[in-house]
Order: sequence, then structure tokens, then C-alpha cells
Amino acid sequence: MGRARECVPVLASRAQKCEDARVLLPENEKLLHETGLFRFHQPKRFGGMELPFQAIIDIVAELARGCPSTAWNVGNLGCHHWILGYYEPETQHEVWDANPDALIASSIALAAGRGRVSDGGFTVSGRWPFSSGVDNSDWNMLAVTIYEDDKAVDWRLCLVPKSDYRIIDTWYAMGMVGTGSKDIEVKEVFVPERRALALGRCRGGSEHPGGSLNKGALYKVPIVAAAGHPLSASALGAAEGAVQHVTEVFAKRTGTYTGAKVSDFQAVQVKLARARCLVDAARYLMRESAIAFQAFAERNEVPDLQTKLRFRAQNAFAVAQSREAVETLWSFYGANAIYTRDPLQRFLRDTQAINQHFSFNFDIAGSAFGTVALGGKYSNPTL
Repeated sequence: MGRARECVPVLASRAQKCEDARVLLPENEKLLHETGLFRFHQPKRFGGMELPFQAIIDIVAELARGCPSTAWNVGNLGCHHWILGYYEPETQHEVWDANPDALIASSIALAAGRGRVSDGGFTVSGRWPFSSGVDNSDWNMLAVTIYEDDKAVDWRLCLVPKSDYRIIDTWYAMGMVGTGSKDIEVKEVFVPERRALALGRCRGGSEHPGGSLNKGALYKVPIVAAAGHPLSASALGAAEGAVQHVTEVFAKRTGTYTGAKVSDFQAVQVKLARARCLVDAARYLMRESAIAFQAFAERNEVPDLQTKLRFRAQNAFAVAQSREAVETLWSFYGANAIYTRDPLQRFLRDTQAINQHFSFNFDIAGSAFGTVALGGKYSNPTL
């Protein structure tokens, strides 16, 4: 955490440059490699830290105080070190023996990729959106639905090298601009079985292919159920950064037209308190659900479907609270908020953009939990 904290002012000073570039800056990537901050969930046997699952909340949220886009890429690319630990040992060695710092991008849109069984693996085609950090990565984990005729029969996370896919620059966005979340296209590429992780075997516990190699609790956490946490922390950190920025500015600000000390206005005090409480509540929900995933794994237990859906709903709710906190700050900040030189506008755009992610749509997450809690049927073969 100390290393992450030291990076914050550097990332903040480069935040506009990161937006202008629309990618993870090479100098930021270099800094994060030097500090080891991509490797917090990489298995220890490959030189990683193998920290408890909740570390992804703490580290990413800390970095997001400086630059939410860069923090998003740390959460996203960093969690792929975790997920690679579920693959066949041969595949882990293939990637990490060549380069233990290798970056792996992804796109988790299962409907975007289609595959069919081939001898020794699968033949895959598709075009996937939102592959964050793809320009910096050597590999990509692409979500693929496997079909027999027109029937979906399996769901795989296919690891493909950069030489097998085309990057399509679609990333012109209003928020999270520096994530470089471009499209990926694959045409009739063969993926061997050992590089096609069966998501149905990663719903908790150690029955996945990597379980024989990585026996720590971290690699017993259900992947899909917990997949939102590596990304949600960017919203939390952006909201924390916004609260800190506004508090520092308003402690000294006087009204341009009245000369009055802004910190004396009760409306300002109340709204600042509301924003602070929203961030604190979001941190509690997000972090406690991450801790709970880790605790289940340490007990060699798998949370039931209702519990998984509850944790996902809590995480989505926390992202909404983070956005609301920044919007509350924006509502009383005044005209200075419209200047691009002021970081509050970036925190606002970024939290609003993060809220558009499918994983953080509370209507979807809440409905899924409510359905199961009330005795209804909910089906997700990867959860």
C-alpha cells in the first residue's frame, strides 16, 4: 500500500496526458512494473505477491485517487495474473516462464465470441468490445461461447497471443478515456484446450485445471461471481480522490462575487458530509464483500448462489454510491468544475462511465439477487 500511495501524485500529474493518449501511458506502465503493482495476485511460485482477494480493492482504490483510468488498468490487468492461476500448469509456465511481468488484456462479453470444438481444442471467431489495456498487453483472455450446431454447450475464457488478434481503435469515450478499451477481432483462430479455461469449473473451490499447482485460498475464489471487484475499486478511489480534492479546495476558497468564506456555508458542510458518508459506505460494502469471498475460500467453502448474487449486488450498489458522492460534490462546487484543468470534472466523468459497465447495473444485479432470495429461478452456468 505504501508503494501505491507513493504513485498517486505521479499518476495525478499525468492524468490529463493519459486522457490525451487514450491508453495506459508507457511511463505509467513502467512505474507500475517497477513497483510490482500489477503482480499483487500472481502466484508466489511465479514471483507474485499472492495477496488476499481484498487487496485488489485497497491497491486499485488507492491508485484511482490519482488517475482512475490507470487504476482501472491495474485492476483489470492485475486480476488476469489471478485468473491465469486457474489455467493448466503448462499454460501458466508458457506465459510466466517467458515473462513473469507479461500483461494480459481481456474481453468478458461471452456473446461476442463463438467457438466450435476442434481436434485438441477450439476454433474461435468474434469481435469483442472494451478490451482495456490491450495496446500494452502480450496476451488476451477472450470470453467465448462454444456451440454444437446452434446450441450453446460450453463457456470458455480463451487465452490468445497478440499475434492472433487484431486491435480496432474504437476508443473515443467521454470517461475512463485513458483505459484504451479498444475492440478485438479474431477470425478462425485455433485455441488449444489448455488455453481455453472452462468457466463452469471456476465457480469456487479448486476443481479448476490450475488447482493442482496453486493451492492457496486466493485460487478458490469463484471467478465470475467476483469479477466485478477488480474494476469497481476504480470508482471508489475516484470518489475518494474527489472528496479529498474538494475538501482541500473549499477549506481555502472564498466566493468570487461575495468574498464570503465558502467553508462557512451550511449547505456546503452538509453536502460534503453526505459525500463523505457515501464513500465510506461504498468502501465498506465493496471491501467487506471481497473479504467474504476470501474467507469462504480460506474455509474451503463455496458460497451458494444467493450469497454470490448478494455480493455482486453489494458491489454494484457501492459503485452507484461512489458516483452519487462525486455528483453531490459537483452539485455545490461551482463554475470552476467545468474547467478541464480541475480534476473534479474527470472524477465525475470517470465515475459516470464506470457506472455504465454491465457488472455495475444495479437493476440487473439487484433483480438477480431478489429473484433467488424470493425463491425464483436464476440460471448462469458460469456463476
